[in-house]
Amino acid sequence: MFDIYQADREEKHRFLLGKNGKSILFVVGLNPSTANQEKSDVTASKVEKVALNNGYDGFVMSNLYPLRSTNPKNLPETGDRTLIKQNVKIISSLARSRVKPVFWAAWGGGIKTRSYLQESLLLLAHEVSTVNGSWVNYGLLRKDGHPRHPSRLSYSWTFQDFDILSYVKNLPSQDFSIL
Repeated sequence: MFDIYQADREEKHRFLLGKNGKSILFVVGLNPSTANQEKSDVTASKVEKVALNNGYDGFVMSNLYPLRSTNPKNLPETGDRTLIKQNVKIISSLARSRVKPVFWAAWGGGIKTRSYLQESLLLLAHEVSTVNGSWVNYGLLRKDGHPRHPSRLSYSWTFQDFDILSYVKNLPSQDFSIL
């Protein structure tokens, strides 16, 4: 089903999931749920439809933290910094193979539940800037200023430019030591 796929042997951590194309949309969620190389889930199905409806012939799902969990509240209180750096390295490696990759900010308000999710975004945003990438969000931002998660979307929405620099400046956790 998916020809872009990277996970650890135990399938506990998923780094990438998607379909290749000439123009792929990089989607950055919070953490992976149940989709795997052979089976989609609601989020991956919606992401694929949005990508196709907006001129992309492929997409790749990635996340701020690669640990699988159907409920982000079940993520550990403390993140594994080695795992975060590995995750960002894998995402940026694929992005480097593309010209001006576009990243869809799609993590929802859950980013505020764990400081390491915010630190992961800081690291990823830095890497995206080094590959001449840009950021978009789908639909309007949530009332709290966070981009919407793909599981809660309308196909009538459109992509908007997302000012990642302003966004990260407003995050409560700005521990740049992870960089």
